[in-house]
This record gives sequence, structure tokens and C-alpha cells, in this order.
Amino acid sequence: MTKLAEMQTAPESVSELLERLDAQREDLPKRLRQCADFTRRHLHLIAVSTVSEMAQAADVAPSVYMRFCQAVGFTGYSQMQNLLRARFTDFRPDYDARLASLSEGGALGTGRLLADFVEAGHKSLLTLSNTVTSDRLDRIARGMSEARVIHLVGLRRAFAVVSNMGYLFEKMGVPANVHFTSGMIESHGAVLPGDVLFAISFAPFSEETLRLAQSAADRGITVFGLTDSQSCPLSQSASELLLVREGEVAGFRGLSAANTLTTALAVSVSALRHQS
Repeated sequence: MTKLAEMQTAPESVSELLERLDAQREDLPKRLRQCADFTRRHLHLIAVSTVSEMAQAADVAPSVYMRFCQAVGFTGYSQMQNLLRARFTDFRPDYDARLASLSEGGALGTGRLLADFVEAGHKSLLTLSNTVTSDRLDRIARGMSEARVIHLVGLRRAFAVVSNMGYLFEKMGVPANVHFTSGMIESHGAVLPGDVLFAISFAPFSEETLRLAQSAADRGITVFGLTDSQSCPLSQSASELLLVREGEVAGFRGLSAANTLTTALAVSVSALRHQS
């Protein structure tokens, strides 16, 4: 039995987890040490990944990754994930760190980067096709198609997704409004009865987006959402919530799955409106 396995209590903070991993690394069997090394470098992934996804990324079986979690002192993956979700924004690598990791991994060549992002996008699309149900997507599309106006909100990374949706709706003649929150004007009053709000927020979540979604829901306006984490607070205001997971390259995430999903949704909404 390893020293980590003898520890009965789970780490109570991220710093305690890191100290435990660093102090006990050499006592772990080879496969568990492999899990520890990968986890140490990619703590931010745990908040938005399943145990199967973490195991695949670490190149071990899910059962091995579960044994690693227990060796650290957790009852299982869920307990470790809950700890990391609570502190997600504290340890997500900044852009300098992400670029440095590319240099360390020898992945700075343009061709290599392109191949890595293509592979990450491909995996994201495969995951999307296996996780998003047609029933849920159809309910959202029908709800949006019946709206007087569709309001779209998504800031930071999500803005590129809602901008594309707004462009598509404009070209297809669907009344839509993209919210910018320029000058700290969040336009809560523009969302009226009979409208629908489609909100997108990726971890770390946008407070402005969450406020607008909650304000609309509190006034009885239908809210639909899209996120990359099951812990997203949009679940408190959205009647239906879509979940997408994007592959990463050194901490950089594309938008392959999110753009594909929302493009399909926008076209479906337009087709339903033209049928009625």
C-alpha cells in the first residue's frame, strides 16, 4: 500500500492536494504516478471533464484513474471534481503559461499546432454527437421558433458563438437581438414577455450573462442555455441546458462543438418558423 493510500482524509483545498501530490509522487506505482503527473499539470480540466475523459487524456484506463483519486484520499472522482470546481478560476493557466507549455512540448510549429487543433476539434464533435440528444435540441428549437424575439447573450469566448447565431438569424429573417452589455448597460428591460433568451456561458462563467438569464427567468421569460460544465449556474434559470465539451491544446480551446451545435439550432429554428 502506498503512503497516499494510507491517508484516510481527502485534501480540503487545492494547495493541500498539490502539496500531497508533490510530496508523495515517488511512492506511487507507475500508472498512478502517470495520473498524478498529468493531473498536476492539468488541474483546470477536472472541473469540466468526466473521469473517462481525464483517463483518456492521461492515457490510462478509467479504473486506474479512479484508483488514483482514492490513493490521493478522495472517495472517488466526484469528490475530487467538486473540490476543483469550487476553485476553477484560481488555477486555470494564464496565456503566458499556456504558450510556455507549447514550447516545453515542442508544439510551436504551425503545422503541428494545426494538426493538434484539428484532432481536438474532431474529438469535440464526436463527443457532441454522442451526448446531445435530438429530443432536447428539438424542444429548444421549437421554443425559440415560437418567440416574438430571440435574445442572445454570451460574453468573452461565448461572444463569437452568439455573434454567429445573430448573423444567421439576420440572414434568415428571424427577429433576434445580440446583447453586448456595452458600457455596463445589460438591457434587462429589452427582454419582454413572449420573447426567449438563449444564454451561453463557458467556465469561468460570465456574471453579466448569469444576471441577465436569472432576471429573465424571474420575470417568467423562457431561458435556454449552453455551457461546457455541469456546474454552470445557468442551470438555475434555464429550462433546458445544452452541454458541449471542447478539446484543448495546451489550455487553448476552440469552438468547434459550440459553433456546430448552435448553427444546427439556428437553422432548425428558422425552418420551423417558415413552416408555421
